[in-house]
Amino acid sequence: MALKRSSSMKTQLVNAIQLQEVEMEEEINTSSSNNNPAEAQTEPKYYTVEEAVESISFGRFHILLFVIMGSANIVEAMEIMLLAVVSPEIRCEWHLEDWQVALVSTMVFLGFMVCGVLCGYVADKYGRWKVVFGGFIWAAYFSLLTSFSPSYGWFIFLRCMVGCGVAATSQGFVLKTEFIPSKYRASLLPLASIFWMLGSMLIIILGMTVVPTMGWRWMIRFSIIPSIILIGLFMFIPESARFQVSAGNTQEALSTLNWIARMNDTTLPEGELREPEVTERGNAITLISPAFRRTSLLLWYSWFVASFSYYGSVLSSSELLEKNLLCMTDADAEHQIKHNQEEALCYCIPFNMADYQTLLISCLGEVALIPLNIGMLNIFGRKPSLAILQLLSAFFFMLVNICTTMFGFTVLLFLLRSVVSMNFNVVYIYTAEVYPTSVRSIGMGFCTSFSRVGGMIAPFIAQVLMSKSVILALSPFAITCVICAVGVAFLPIETRGRALLQDA
Repeated sequence: MALKRSSSMKTQLVNAIQLQEVEMEEEINTSSSNNNPAEAQTEPKYYTVEEAVESISFGRFHILLFVIMGSANIVEAMEIMLLAVVSPEIRCEWHLEDWQVALVSTMVFLGFMVCGVLCGYVADKYGRWKVVFGGFIWAAYFSLLTSFSPSYGWFIFLRCMVGCGVAATSQGFVLKTEFIPSKYRASLLPLASIFWMLGSMLIIILGMTVVPTMGWRWMIRFSIIPSIILIGLFMFIPESARFQVSAGNTQEALSTLNWIARMNDTTLPEGELREPEVTERGNAITLISPAFRRTSLLLWYSWFVASFSYYGSVLSSSELLEKNLLCMTDADAEHQIKHNQEEALCYCIPFNMADYQTLLISCLGEVALIPLNIGMLNIFGRKPSLAILQLLSAFFFMLVNICTTMFGFTVLLFLLRSVVSMNFNVVYIYTAEVYPTSVRSIGMGFCTSFSRVGGMIAPFIAQVLMSKSVILALSPFAITCVICAVGVAFLPIETRGRALLQDA
């Protein structure tokens, strides 16, 4: 009996302990289930600028941004293409030699190069909007003064100042990129070429209509009208929310994002906008840090080649037409007369209507293949697209050397302008995507400065060496493109579909 009683007591004790453990587990589970919803309700939610931009998505604001900031390309294109149109006129007025005509373009790019880095630093430190707005005013003011130049010396100095202003307006690409959702960047940013084409065509049309009747000075005065209009329109574009957050102005960034959301008939993500302040902005050392060293070095060369080949194509075409250096099988009597440097120091050979028409058609090449450009960026990515376009540029540069009809030359020039323009689009997009917000503007500034080195050298190849030998002048453009295509393969980062980084 005692043994059975002892066994029964042990069994009851074990059961009691097990029951107690079960009850404790139930209490814990009940407490956990009761407390979690409360914790979820009280736990604050946060979102970043990147998440806000993606949540707002594409809408009316981005159409406004695309039109106004795209119009900045009209101004830049007019200032650059003006060099090709005005060269024959100033050559005759001031009796200039080839190297003096080439120096005009070089001085513009010198101003661009010197001010490119400075404007990038200021944009990272004090804001993109201020730099771009100041650039519009600066470029318009000195462009107007150029039309009153009493001498060649004054002309190249004032064009250098114009180049400085254009360097500031190029920061508008960074401002535009920072507002566009990632999945729309590959489509919207190449479409900006439409505005560049419009600017190029506008200055050529001014050359056709104004120069023969009123002279090149009035052409320059008319050319600043788009800049004046754009100064007023730019008031509708806010400062970059990404910059505002990086500078610690979270409330201003929130106001900007709320305004964009209302304009797009959408809302911001639930919660509070929060990102750490970036105390070290605009630090050029970051560009050559281990994380970005190879990227920066290869990008600097890629930008050099992009500018060298683009302005080489523009200036070569105008030089070939001006001096009748083309090998044409159907040349008329006027175009059969060749003009070499050994024969005369001054060429008073203004463009005729056929030359202007050829330049106009070649400008259309900058937008004709935009669908192909967008398709390549979305399907292949940035790096493969850049390599393919560089190889195509080299191919078409060498094809210009062949003897063909005027129509054949126009087609070749059309295709060449298409691929070099697409190449510029890709390198712009890749640069804006690969660098973080803290150094995006100064990174773009360094890249554009290296590109202007290419722009400074191109006139001496395209406008001075061209008189000696066409193939000798076009070969450097093709060779540098091939080398660049090889270098692009070593870029360490593909940015297709990648979010914009805020800090390094």
